[in-house]
Amino acid sequence: MGKGRLEAFSDGVIAIIITIMVLELKVPHGGDFKTLAPLLPVFLSYVLSFVFVGIYWNNHHHMLHAAHKVNGPVLWANLHLLFWLSLVPFVTGWMGENHFAPLPVALYGVVMLLAGVAYYVLARCLVGHHGRDSTLAVALGRDTKGKLSVVLYAIAIPLAFLSEWIAMALYVIVALMWLIPDRRIEKALAE
Repeated sequence: MGKGRLEAFSDGVIAIIITIMVLELKVPHGGDFKTLAPLLPVFLSYVLSFVFVGIYWNNHHHMLHAAHKVNGPVLWANLHLLFWLSLVPFVTGWMGENHFAPLPVALYGVVMLLAGVAYYVLARCLVGHHGRDSTLAVALGRDTKGKLSVVLYAIAIPLAFLSEWIAMALYVIVALMWLIPDRRIEKALAE
């Protein structure tokens, strides 16, 4: 079957996720910088999550661009990814409202870890559907960056209870790794 509906639905869900996150930013009462200070953790949580959701949207777009068709397992794998991404507004808000307390920081990592696993599962389902010699399979390769991301999340989760700042630093490192454009799919499609 075609991939158009899957792409449109995914784009819509991701747009709603970002909308929900921004609606959690409450307008302060007051017109000076002191009124903004208590909102800094909420805003920083939002920025990190916006970057992560943007990274998922960008990579999802590229991966589906290289795909030609989808099947039932791909549809379910995509819903699995969207489920974990739909929890990002909750963990973002909880983490920011509680000024990066250990449990919310750890749960944020759990959601990021499971979103990363879900993305990996989606990629494997697409490769399985298109074949090991497909452009998509060649482009994804060994996916070292994806696997490293999951490992860093897994390390950060228990670290959040020792130092939430080290866990947050690991989350930022993962985001920075993915901000560097991943040209594998574009390069494979151009060849």
